[in-house]
Order: sequence, then C-alpha cells, then structure tokens
Amino acid sequence: MTLIKSISGIRGTIGGKEGESLTPLDVVKFTAAFGYLCKTQSDAKKIVIGRDARISGQMVSNIVASTLQSIGFDVVDLGLSTTPTVEMAVPTEEAAGGIILTASHNPAQWNALKLLNSQGEFISAEDGEKMLELAGNSDIEFVEINQLGSYTRDDSYIDKHIQLILDLPLVDAEAISERNFNIIIDCVNSTGGIAVPKLLKALGVKKITGFFTEPTGHFPHNPEPLPEHLTQISNKMKNGKFDLGIVVDPDVDRLALLNEDGSPFGEEYTLVAVADYILKNSPGNTVSNLSSTKALKDITLKKGGAYNAAAVGEVNVVNKMKETNAIIGGEGNGGVIYPKLHYGRDALVGIALFLTHLAKFGKSTSFLRAQYPSYHISKNKIELNPGIDVDGILNAIENKYKDNPINSIDGVKIEFENEWVHLRKSNTEPIIRIYSESETMATAEHLANKIISDIKELIANHEEV
Repeated sequence: MTLIKSISGIRGTIGGKEGESLTPLDVVKFTAAFGYLCKTQSDAKKIVIGRDARISGQMVSNIVASTLQSIGFDVVDLGLSTTPTVEMAVPTEEAAGGIILTASHNPAQWNALKLLNSQGEFISAEDGEKMLELAGNSDIEFVEINQLGSYTRDDSYIDKHIQLILDLPLVDAEAISERNFNIIIDCVNSTGGIAVPKLLKALGVKKITGFFTEPTGHFPHNPEPLPEHLTQISNKMKNGKFDLGIVVDPDVDRLALLNEDGSPFGEEYTLVAVADYILKNSPGNTVSNLSSTKALKDITLKKGGAYNAAAVGEVNVVNKMKETNAIIGGEGNGGVIYPKLHYGRDALVGIALFLTHLAKFGKSTSFLRAQYPSYHISKNKIELNPGIDVDGILNAIENKYKDNPINSIDGVKIEFENEWVHLRKSNTEPIIRIYSESETMATAEHLANKIISDIKELIANHEEV
C-alpha cells in the first residue's frame, strides 16, 4: 500500500490503513484541506471536479463532492472527463479551484487528487505546502446545515472543450477531412474513449478504428503510453492499412503516436512535431523540461525563436512559458501545452494540431518523423546506500564538469557538443535518476555509464577517507 503526499496532489493505492494508502479518511482529510485553502484565497463559492474512468473513481468522487459541500462549496461535477477539460472548466465556471480524480498513467489500483487553482492550473509549491500543513494540523472548520454547498452535474464540458479546439485558427478541420485519414486509437478503457472519437469526428475523420474505448476502468494493459505497452495496436497497424495510431493515457493529458507501420513516432517527438507546425505559422519561443529531447531546441533556433528549459514538472514548465512568453511548450512524455487554448498538457489539442500538420504536410506519418533530428534518450538510475550525501554527490559532479554548460535548477544537467546528461535525486529514496541523450542509443548509454562510473568513484573515495 502506498500514499504519496506532494505539493501538487495526493496519490495512493486504494485500500489499506489510513495514512498508508488512499483511504476514504485520507480523501476527506486532504480534500478538506484543499477546500479550506481555496476559501482563504478566493471569494468564489464553487469548485469543479471530474474524474477518469478507473474503478475507484465514482467512490472517491462521491467522498470529494460531499467533503467540499461540507465546507460550504457548490460542487460542479463533470463526471467522466479529462484532466485538460477540468482545467478549462475551472476558469469558465469562475470557480475557486478544481480537483481531478486521476492517477494519470498509474495502474488501476491507484487514484489521486490533482489540485488546481482558480486559473485551472496546478497549484504552486507554496500553496501545496500550505495544503499539506492544513491537512496535518486538522484545524479545519466545517459549515452548519444552512451553509452546506450544492451539487450540480454537468456533462457538457468535453463538447465545449472540443468546440474551443475547433475554433483555434491553426486547427484546420477542412484540411484534415480532405486527407481522408484512416486512424486507429487506443484509449485504455478510460475517458479518452469518450473524448478522442468525438474530437476525430468533429475534425472530419470518417475512418476510426477503436481499441479499448469503453470507459470501464479495466485497463487492458499498463496505461502508461510507452511502446512496450502498445503491442496490440502496433501489431494491428503492421498491415499498413492505417495512416496514424493515436494513444492517450487514462486522463488524456499525454499523447503518443504511431507511424503507419505501427512503429513509434516517439513520445519525445509529439511535442516536437506540434511545435514545428506552430512555429512555421507563428515564430516564437518554446519551453520543455530539462529531461526532454534537444530536438525542440534545434527546431526553435532554426525558426528564429528562443528555447528555454524548465525544471521537471508541469507547473514549472507553465511558469517558464509565462516568463518567456512561449507560444508552445510541454514535456517529452507526450505532453503538449498550447497557451492559446490553456496552460495545461492537453492530448486533445495535440491531436488536432498534429493532424492539421500531417494533413498539410501531405505525406506519410513516418516521412514527417524523418524530417526531425533523431536523438535517443537513455533512462537509468543508481541506488545509493542510506546516509549517502546525495546533494554532495551532485555538487561534486557539477564541479567535475564545470567547464561544460551546466543547468542546476533541477538537479544537474551537463551539456556536451551533441548530447547531454541530467541527474535528479529522488525526494523519497537514496536514488539518483540519470537521463542522457545522444544521436544513438549506444552513445546515450555510454554517456550514462560514464556518469555512473564517476559517481561510484566519488563514493569510493569518500569511503576511503
């Protein structure tokens, strides 16, 4: 059983004991703390909630709604929805905040409370700390009977979300319709099964084959949209009948694409391709996190824009985008953030922009992928003995490579001529995660192994002293 309390939300497995997993008592405690925080920051009396299709969703949603009502908030429940849809509904409803009930790509036994501010964006680190403090001291007062909040169900927001996407100037449904795409989708039996077919039909796609589109919450495979989890849709595409494969995670904020032969387009390249299309039509700045491919930087500089890297985490990417006036940004896990719609990862707007790009490109998906620099990322970790000074290790690595360009806003990222390595420490375990990127997987892994060797040497020298 697991319960992870972080500044951005509460995530855990269902069942078990209070404080050790996501039990009903924990749901009440953290929902009440968030509601109380919203009360101190806004005069609005409304909070928006929505959920993915996982089996525990309705139970958790009932508890969340009742708790918010007991603090005096009117609850607008979007029911089965998507993370980006809830994010957009919060400011539309002029709400004090929002809660998305989803554990994103985690397996079915997990659920979570993702917490949004009044702009429909993830709460800041400062507000997250305040919420955790409130939950810890239990100093929360509930309202009397005549002040209880109301409950309203609104199932219209996915349609509203899709209409706002269709209204974007760079989304061209006519061009998409004219290409007569044959598209196959995998929605992992969650709310993408509701939203993605609706979007594709609205964009003029007539030939849609669905894998796992019933929002039952029974995930047919690991719900993280990585190539090793997508064998069924990939095998189906090997006959060359389809133009594109589209895969989303349970809450529809991550987008993975497959070429016409079922091979991965590459989750790192979802953002790259969408950004390329945006930059061709409206040159400007871009942002991704430190662990994302440098291909985004390459295409941004080529188009005359400025690229900036943010610390890992959606809220950090959004803050950097606002700071640099970026016109497109996101994360290398298939997360596209398009500010003209809203500041949040959104697979639906990613689909619409990518399909427009592909339609206007006029050739195959794999040929489009071939237009971009080809890099490979290797993901590794090194487990350290308890008591090891992890910060000291990172500082020593930074000093060793001080003559190279270094970014230390989130761990240590070291740039070399055509490759980079990024070291981040775990907040819960004595682990250093090591991401490296190069022009081949072999050289990326070689770079990672070189850094791992450096770390082991530092530890050995320290132990000798």
